[in-house]
Amino acid sequence: MKKLLLIKYAPEIFLKGLNRGKFERRLNDNIKRVLEGTNYSFVSDQGRWFLECEDIEEGIKRVKRVFGVSEICIVTEVAANMEEIQKQALKEIEEIKPATFKVETNRANKSFPGNSMEVSREVGAYILRNSEDLKVSVSKPECIVNVEIRERAYVYSKRIKAVGGMPYGTNGSTMLMLSGGIDSPVAGYMMARRGVELNCVYFHSHPYTSERAKEKVKDLAYILKEYTGRINLYVVPFTEIQMQIIEKCREDELTIIMRRFMMRLACKLAEIHEVNSVTTGESVGQVASQTMEGLVVSNDVADRPVFRPLIAMDKIDIMDISRDIGTYETSILPYEDCCTIFVPKHPKTKPRLDSIRKAEEALDIELLVENAVKGTEVFR
Repeated sequence: MKKLLLIKYAPEIFLKGLNRGKFERRLNDNIKRVLEGTNYSFVSDQGRWFLECEDIEEGIKRVKRVFGVSEICIVTEVAANMEEIQKQALKEIEEIKPATFKVETNRANKSFPGNSMEVSREVGAYILRNSEDLKVSVSKPECIVNVEIRERAYVYSKRIKAVGGMPYGTNGSTMLMLSGGIDSPVAGYMMARRGVELNCVYFHSHPYTSERAKEKVKDLAYILKEYTGRINLYVVPFTEIQMQIIEKCREDELTIIMRRFMMRLACKLAEIHEVNSVTTGESVGQVASQTMEGLVVSNDVADRPVFRPLIAMDKIDIMDISRDIGTYETSILPYEDCCTIFVPKHPKTKPRLDSIRKAEEALDIELLVENAVKGTEVFR
């Protein structure tokens, strides 16, 4: 008998038909990547994936953050015979000491005598004969003892919820507009969870935003990297653009024109680095530039799809996810980003596209974008 980790992947992967193998291979590679540096072996038994890890807790910690893994179960491998299965099932109950239980069996090995329901009945009866004050509950058991019968048999009752989603790197790429706030890291996480490869762009207004603000964003990218495995962070100098907007445009239009420049730069970097889309942390109505009219004006300068995974979410819900993924405490550090300096007292909430285009005629857009791209720092 030995302890293994049973890796269950998202049911959505099963629905991929002829493409299923591609998703499974990428998920397998991603699991092996996060386990680099640990002592483990990867075992497949009739379509089930098992990990034998020298340090089980470390294995769980790493694998549960792999997108595409929905659940990790701590299993005990035993010989595929009824006696060994029954003994281990009883041990599971004795460790947990529940008041009610039930047994669920998955019998993939059709040469094993009895069908799944019959195996569950026999194992359950054995547990009842060897336990006191224990009852079966089919609808709401305190403990479910699972039995997997394949070439070998596997018994378990301990399940650990993982992040789920789709294998990272299977659904294109995006340029995440990463600020130092709460929303954008959550937006990046949600896109990555759907298998989209992340690149990040941050707009830095030296000397008005400090080096600590830049370090904060790098820290947020590093936290996201714990889920994705690799991230490119592009830090774009934004001071010249902001100064030009302040000097040549109306104060109430500053925010929306600034957002349009950010969108242009994100798209330009996406073009240079062959990234398919842009992602923002915007939520409709949350701030002045995130009204429906503001979003339309921002989108006007985009040359590729712009995704806003938080668009209909409440701030409280976004904060909850931020805490769950570990970015919240870093996001609330009090270092200002370029979106929070030079904020007009009365920003336009319903900008008109023709009016904003007219205002931008005072700016040398191509030169400002070119200079910002040339001055971009890259952190890998």
